[in-house]
Amino acid sequence: MNSASPPACTPCAPGGLSEAEAQRCLGRDGPNELPVSQPRSVLRLAREVVSEPMFLLLVACGALYMLLGDAQEAGMLLGFVFVVMGISFAQQRRSERSLEALRDLSSPRALVERDGGARRIAARELVVGDLVLLAEGNRVPADMQLIDASNLAVDESLLTGESAPVAKQPSPVGEAAGDDRPAPDGSDPSQVYSGTLVTRGSGRGRVVATGARSALGRIGQSLAAIVVETTPIQRETRRVVKRVALVGLVLAAGLALAHWMARGDWLHGLLAGLTLAMAILPEELPVVLTLFLGLGAWRLAREKVLARSIPAVELLGATTVLCVDKTGTLTANRMAVRRLWSEQAVYDTVQAAAAALPEELHGVLEYAVLASHRRAFDPMESAIGDAGQRLLANTEHLHDDWTLVDDYPLSSEMLAMSRVWQSPDQRERLIAAKGAPEAIVDLCHLDASRSARIAEQVLALAGDGLRVLGVAQARFDADVLPEQQHDFAFEFLGLVGLEDPVRPDVPQAIAECQAAGIRVVMMTGDHPATAISVARQAGLSAEAPVITGAELATLSDAALGARLAGTHIFCRVQPDQKLRLVRAFRARGDVVAMTGDGVNDAPALKAADIGVAMGARGTEVAREAAALVLLNDDFSSLVTAVRYGRRVFANLRKAIVFVVSVHVPIVGLSILPVLFGWPMLLMPVHILFLQLIIDPACSVVFEAEPLEPDAMKAPPRRPDQRLFDAAVMARGLWQGAGLLALLLAVYGAVRAVAHSDDVARALTFAVLVLSNLGLIQANRSWSRPSWRGSAASNGQFGWIAAATTVVLGVVLEVPAVSRLFSFVTPTPFMILAGLGISAIAMLWFEGVKWGLGRPRPAAV
Repeated sequence: MNSASPPACTPCAPGGLSEAEAQRCLGRDGPNELPVSQPRSVLRLAREVVSEPMFLLLVACGALYMLLGDAQEAGMLLGFVFVVMGISFAQQRRSERSLEALRDLSSPRALVERDGGARRIAARELVVGDLVLLAEGNRVPADMQLIDASNLAVDESLLTGESAPVAKQPSPVGEAAGDDRPAPDGSDPSQVYSGTLVTRGSGRGRVVATGARSALGRIGQSLAAIVVETTPIQRETRRVVKRVALVGLVLAAGLALAHWMARGDWLHGLLAGLTLAMAILPEELPVVLTLFLGLGAWRLAREKVLARSIPAVELLGATTVLCVDKTGTLTANRMAVRRLWSEQAVYDTVQAAAAALPEELHGVLEYAVLASHRRAFDPMESAIGDAGQRLLANTEHLHDDWTLVDDYPLSSEMLAMSRVWQSPDQRERLIAAKGAPEAIVDLCHLDASRSARIAEQVLALAGDGLRVLGVAQARFDADVLPEQQHDFAFEFLGLVGLEDPVRPDVPQAIAECQAAGIRVVMMTGDHPATAISVARQAGLSAEAPVITGAELATLSDAALGARLAGTHIFCRVQPDQKLRLVRAFRARGDVVAMTGDGVNDAPALKAADIGVAMGARGTEVAREAAALVLLNDDFSSLVTAVRYGRRVFANLRKAIVFVVSVHVPIVGLSILPVLFGWPMLLMPVHILFLQLIIDPACSVVFEAEPLEPDAMKAPPRRPDQRLFDAAVMARGLWQGAGLLALLLAVYGAVRAVAHSDDVARALTFAVLVLSNLGLIQANRSWSRPSWRGSAASNGQFGWIAAATTVVLGVVLEVPAVSRLFSFVTPTPFMILAGLGISAIAMLWFEGVKWGLGRPRPAAV
């Protein structure tokens, strides 16, 4: 489908297109559908999981063992691999099922004129040139040029971020729209755009763009051009796995060759080499990473945060800049009455929420309600109706029994509307008017001094970011109503100030972000005064000058980069400017999380390191582009997600320390016996026991560890900080080296005393397994001694320690199992001695932990 907007099938005729012409255009241009990504099929999901390089390494190892005849060991390894694959597949499939269709933006039906008559058709069947009728509450089904309009207003917040409806009017005769039609920023009142909502009046327009050519479609095309990158931790883990695997294979080949040359036994040399390869191959790393991210996503889902991109969970911990949209993200995207003012009294619905509405203001709100539609689509009229039901309840100022006689709609000549009511107990009619304050003042024919006082108050309310309406009343006792509103004798009542209120959870959530070193900036299409007011209510800094969209368009990339450090509010910005701002922050080295709920947010959501969409009120386009979705629209859930991101990275480092520590003695016990001329100490079955029970179990234990108490008061880690940095490697190597020395001492001593290689092997293995449990306990927390921690705070460790001890007892005490491991059961005294040595190892681990100090992620 071409991106250029095609001409209408025929010139716009009074009766619209014929059905034959419409079908021809539909066949040429395709259906009026939004260009969202297709959901991944089950087979595609399975293929992506199976083709993951980290999993392929594990499968290759299992296949190698199978070819060498170790069917039991290969079966255990491959079985575990496919369990992990199943978990990953189920997680991704569940995410896909929750985000399959773009239903909330496409109107299912449209009222169109064809063949000289009006008929309803599926919106996907609309074509360029169709004449479409619009009424209050309709979702605009395609981009249209207005031909007729009566008091028409459209909510374009999904496209522009502007929460107030935009008044629309027909274009001059002969004017047409093409590829140069303006962006949906309200600058062309004759254009209405696909996905927007009619809040007032009615209209008739000609379709000028459908599907991918519409405003929504162009945003969708910009999404397709944005490349999604892998996270640093994914790249680092893959790099480490490849390097360690290569080194391990080289060492294994060298050890096998050395064994053959020294003893002339190539079979045992090959067995020794394979054992070393099993000890070195880092199969734990992809398992640990997958489990951490998968379980992290599962835990977030329980907090009503859906992870569409599971690796983004970890990257949240490095977030330095949080770009937030105002409408629907910081605010509720629902207008509410904030302030009522008359010349006798003032009432703030937030500051005086517990107080009753003063009697002097009853008339202001009463007539504001009467001047609004009872079944309101306009968000401001809905807010006035809600305020009336709440503040005038149980008073005589609500009039459900009054009858509407007539109304005078808003027009470009008079920015006010009046509604004429008949009370059942009065002959004269009562007129309620509301509109722009200057229009209401004009209707009331006020003198200059009184008009100036009202204008001063209007400016004060607007300065607080409120949208201001004037309210007036009149009485009329003649039978024939006048032609225009000016002929009524209006009396000025007061002003109503409305706002899109800040979500209740937002100020606390932003304070927590700032305490965690995360900078929060606002990007909105709204007016500067409104943006500044919302920023102050939300807790954002409003001291620095704002940058408007017009100013942003004049700034070079270098000039913009210089302004970013001190600017927290960007207003009147267009979708492409939001995208530019996100890219500019990333160019400075920031890790950017972007929140939003509208179609206009989607390109920036996808371009950010982590896109966060609102799930309940947000559009499907935004959810498709985001890495995370807040399912309950609770902004504080984002802070929870950041907390989980930091927790994942911190606990991953603890797990890596354990993996390094436990591999040092395993590698040492595989190499040194060959070099010293001893019998093989560890065999493949021993290493498989350690890898399939201890290592995966430790991953679960570390993943479940709570965040360190002060982690959310520290600045974010550097985005380029490595998971396998010097602090982590040093801690793991020192702990592992000390354990290796103890194990060699145990093996040498028992071998000398018992004169049995099998007894020495059994006791050495038992000490190794128990010390592995000690390693887990010592590294569960780097801020407190291990004996202060308890299994009660992490039930997984208690279960795993108990299960491992029971299995170890079976291996040592059951003769049939002991023979599989080439063990002879040690004496009770030796077992007690082994327990004591395990305790010494625990003290060594604690000494290393406190001697090296607590490794902290480097701050930005």
